[in-house]
Amino acid sequence: MTFLRSTGFNVLFFGWTAILALVCLPILLLPRRYLLHLEKFWTRSMAWLLAHVAGITTEIRGREQLPKGPFLVASKHQSAWETMAYVFLLRDPSFVLKREILSIPIFGLYVWKAGLVPIDRKRGVKALRRMLQSARNTVEEGRPIVIFPEGTRVAPGSHRPYHSGVVALYRHLHLPVVPVALNSGLFWRRRSFLKRPGKIVLEFLPPIPAGLEKAAFLAELEARIEAATTKLLQEAAETGK
Repeated sequence: MTFLRSTGFNVLFFGWTAILALVCLPILLLPRRYLLHLEKFWTRSMAWLLAHVAGITTEIRGREQLPKGPFLVASKHQSAWETMAYVFLLRDPSFVLKREILSIPIFGLYVWKAGLVPIDRKRGVKALRRMLQSARNTVEEGRPIVIFPEGTRVAPGSHRPYHSGVVALYRHLHLPVVPVALNSGLFWRRRSFLKRPGKIVLEFLPPIPAGLEKAAFLAELEARIEAATTKLLQEAAETGK
């Protein structure tokens, strides 16, 4: 049953995405606000497919933790799900992402138009400066920025060192950071065809205020995210969902 549901979801997911990407190409010639409407529509349709075809529901906790005005979101990253979820959970979010994604045919055009924050990790300090300037421009537009501190998707129960990029953004932008824990990797695993039915939980944690020293901030961020994520994984194991 899981295989059949996963097959149906994947066919519809990639098929619907390809159709929208091709049919909506003219949107790239219009102001970015039109693309934002498309993004909201696409991600909400994906959430509907996930629930009604793959059997994966969602629960969002801690919305009241989100500050008013610009802020940073530092999120655990376990699957592709959260990259879509933040589009409809936050108002016009931007993401820090690898510059290579801009090179993907057609999809890269949409990423460029969306005004995201690219970083070329191979170019060191120069790339960091460009990222910070791009992030500054994004913040001036009043948009929140989402960054995945571990730099890539990490399987549930695993942990990678947090990259310095999140510290640079925190120190440069002087904004509060909202840590986020989740358990999405239990149901939508990295590079996995199968989607396991269950309930994805995403939890916004209390913001870390601006102004902490580098070491104190990074330690606090990592401790909060990892502890809360472990609790979500334990909760899923206990409930069987």
